[in-house]
Amino acid sequence: MAALALAPAALAGSPLPTTTVGAAPHLTNQQAIDIFLHDGPVVRWLSRYPPNPITDATYKSGAWTVNVWSGAAGEVATGTVDDGSSYVTSAWVGPQVAWTMARGTPGAFGGTKINSYPVWLAFCAIFLIGLVDWRRLVSLRNLDLLVLLFFSVSLWYFNHGHVFASTVLAYPGLAWLLARCVLIGRTGGGVRGAAVWPVWVLAGAAIFVGGFRIGLNVRSSNVIDVGYSGLIGADRIAHEQSPYGHFPIEGARPACGPADQNGEIRDRIQTNGRCETADPTGDTYGPVAYEAYLPGYWLFGWSGKWDTLPAVHATSILWDVVCVLGLVFVGRRFGGAKLAATLAFAWVAWPFTQYVSNSNTNDAIMPAFLIWGFYAATSRSARGALLALASWTKFGALLLLPLWWGYPDARPLRPPLRFVVAFAVVTLLVFFPLYFEPSLSHALHVFFDRTIKIQIDRHSPFSLWDWGQYHARGLPDLRWLQHVLEAVLVVFVVALAWWPRRRSAIQLAALSAAVLIGFEMVLTHWSYLYLPWFFPFAAFALLADRNAHGLAAERAPVAVALDERALDPDAAGGGLEADGHPGDEPPNGALRDAADD
Repeated sequence: MAALALAPAALAGSPLPTTTVGAAPHLTNQQAIDIFLHDGPVVRWLSRYPPNPITDATYKSGAWTVNVWSGAAGEVATGTVDDGSSYVTSAWVGPQVAWTMARGTPGAFGGTKINSYPVWLAFCAIFLIGLVDWRRLVSLRNLDLLVLLFFSVSLWYFNHGHVFASTVLAYPGLAWLLARCVLIGRTGGGVRGAAVWPVWVLAGAAIFVGGFRIGLNVRSSNVIDVGYSGLIGADRIAHEQSPYGHFPIEGARPACGPADQNGEIRDRIQTNGRCETADPTGDTYGPVAYEAYLPGYWLFGWSGKWDTLPAVHATSILWDVVCVLGLVFVGRRFGGAKLAATLAFAWVAWPFTQYVSNSNTNDAIMPAFLIWGFYAATSRSARGALLALASWTKFGALLLLPLWWGYPDARPLRPPLRFVVAFAVVTLLVFFPLYFEPSLSHALHVFFDRTIKIQIDRHSPFSLWDWGQYHARGLPDLRWLQHVLEAVLVVFVVALAWWPRRRSAIQLAALSAAVLIGFEMVLTHWSYLYLPWFFPFAAFALLADRNAHGLAAERAPVAVALDERALDPDAAGGGLEADGHPGDEPPNGALRDAADD
């Protein structure tokens, strides 16, 4: 696959415009086009297309805007030429034409601090120093840690506008983690090795880094459209309106603010009579993704503008903390204090969780519900309720249904009644914003069109599967392979209703991670912001020492577990699940929580 990298426009060192605004242009239309077509990145990209593309140039305020089209590919290049100096001041090609996020704008995601070398590499170093098994440097455990950080290489290319190279480099890490989690899910054996530091060191480091993370979000982060959408949805719900189909738009609405650097006026008077910054496609998430912003909205409100948005920052920090606390409880329940400190440290030190926090997106909400659902795995009603909350935040969590309804024993095509009822009741409750609409059937139709349909129909260069849209020589159309892998994923998800017949906590974690990783691998639109979706479960599977007391107890004779439960007055029912099977939780603090409802 030749020439994968797209070179961003070379803006540094370009001379300042020399043409006086309002003066007649020095260049002709054709001269501006010729200068642009001879720019290096433009030449390299247009070499993928037939010669003699369609071109046009328009002059305004001392600069020429040049556009280039080629057949079915549509617009393949655009940029600006300074009229006075005849320099190309910007040149965007391929995906960069339609996607500003493909242009490598510094700090566009998360701000400049988290993307700076000192801060990012410091997180990577802390992650490795704290979690590497220094007694066995050559081990799968340590290799897994390096793979988790290898996504940083892909992100570097993304941050520099090399979209195709960054995309290709993301898949080896996903494939490795998928294979490792499936293997652990099959064997249930976990890995050898553990962090060498005592619990108090890991816990203290987690608290210190966690505090730094909060400060980094407050002082040096930005809010991208995802977080802004969450706040708009919360505003609509607070005013007893469904968020779907009611987001602020531009259209022909009256302008009420200044134009941005591209000449676009996004502040418009909406049908509610309020001046709001437009976000027309922000209503593509599940209802919980908006309801989760209600506490922040009630506390800080919303001005209607895309300003500092303190409610969004507060929400991001809140759900990040919920994830950390959940991992502490999960670790304590299934592996004791050492695993609790390890999992909490892993979350706060892994740079991609901070990337999500600093981008102030909703991508920590789904894993937060799943973490707590995993903690309450022995309660069918709690497991079903929390999976529903996760699923109606990000729809990918729905793929966990066959795996999660059968724990600790597989339940092929026979989900437990309490699990089903809890999932259904929570579903009916969280969709309450749709009940505000005059017609529920119409509201459901709008919900489908604005969420699932848009997600299915969307195009994106940020995966291997949709490069055919560019009709460019050297870029394969792999849509057929995507469909094959989607079918494989569906078969795998359905098979988890049968296999493994008996599943331990580590198998549940590993296979949950595998399902979510597989889902990400077949997505048409993929982002580094999605990595934390599977990270808690991958961390559990890859970092839990298989010789730890709690995990080893899962494979101990059932009689031992029952004897431990007999000593616990809170373990009602003798530790039996509702179907009469003994639970499989470790004999530490987990046992007192194991009785099913």
